[in-house]
Amino acid sequence: MSFPDEAVPVPAEPPQEQGGVIGVPSAPLLPPPPPSPALQVPAPEQPPPAAPTVPPALAHRPVEVETPAAVPVGARPPAGRALPRIIAIANQKGGVGKTTTTINVGACLAELGQRTLIIDLDPQGNASTGLGIENRGLETSMYHVLMQEVPLENCIEPTDVKGLFVAPASLDLAGAEIELVPAFSRETRLKRAIDAVIDDFDYVLIDCPPSLGLLTVNGLSAAKEVLVPIQCEYYALEGLGQLLRNVDLVRRNLNPELDVSTIVCVMYDARTKLADQVVNEVREHFGDKVLRTIVPRSVRLSEAPSFGQPIITFDPRSRGAFAYRDVAKEVHHDSAQRAG
Repeated sequence: MSFPDEAVPVPAEPPQEQGGVIGVPSAPLLPPPPPSPALQVPAPEQPPPAAPTVPPALAHRPVEVETPAAVPVGARPPAGRALPRIIAIANQKGGVGKTTTTINVGACLAELGQRTLIIDLDPQGNASTGLGIENRGLETSMYHVLMQEVPLENCIEPTDVKGLFVAPASLDLAGAEIELVPAFSRETRLKRAIDAVIDDFDYVLIDCPPSLGLLTVNGLSAAKEVLVPIQCEYYALEGLGQLLRNVDLVRRNLNPELDVSTIVCVMYDARTKLADQVVNEVREHFGDKVLRTIVPRSVRLSEAPSFGQPIITFDPRSRGAFAYRDVAKEVHHDSAQRAG
């Protein structure tokens, strides 16, 4: 066998690495094939912020408190709300302590030297009887103020607490929801009645019924701010979003000054973890709008209305009396002195 005298040199290409394989041409370089779906591992992501713990009893129904965008949340109004202040105590859920809060905050404000008027808009009339006013056979009640335009000053009754007055409700008020439907300017009748006497008082507290009907709308239209008592139990949170939406609706259509200024946790039972978790849930959503004071569940608070007295006269040394005094001080802390 014969060979040529001189071999023709063949230029050797430098080895190149592509994915760990030697000898792949440099061009074109194709992207490596995607890994098999079965072997694809997602890139690590930043862990989401830790969610608040939910008690096992609530795990199957998450607590949701919807807050409309128009309702400012996270900071209480700046101190210095001008007197007189008109505050509606509202929560469409029944049995959450609206009337108890209205009576006792009103009595404690009067104890601080503030002339206070409680307007009973609830047809059950519990704010009236809880202050010793018999609501049967009244010649003039809030029904006559709303339906017959009787002056509010003709309806006001003094109480046993110096500086505390009440405009009582009667059972006739139950029919006012229907009778107001065809009435002219039905949503602002209470506002006009209060405007005639507002200069005589430092605080007007409106005890709204546990509904979202025309009586509650009248209360929200007349008020400048809303105080919401929340029972420290799960069901008390369910309707809170609906209440805030209705407050927003009233603000946009009837009362631009309306503001949810205060939320107070009541009926707190220290023996249960659920009470702490509800308080934490409310504070997380509403921040400094929630008062620092928490009103405990108290037998004496439940007994006082049957004697027609607020807690500060029925049992002034009880836990409930101290708690509502602190609530009143926090509410009054946001007030500026009356001009003049």
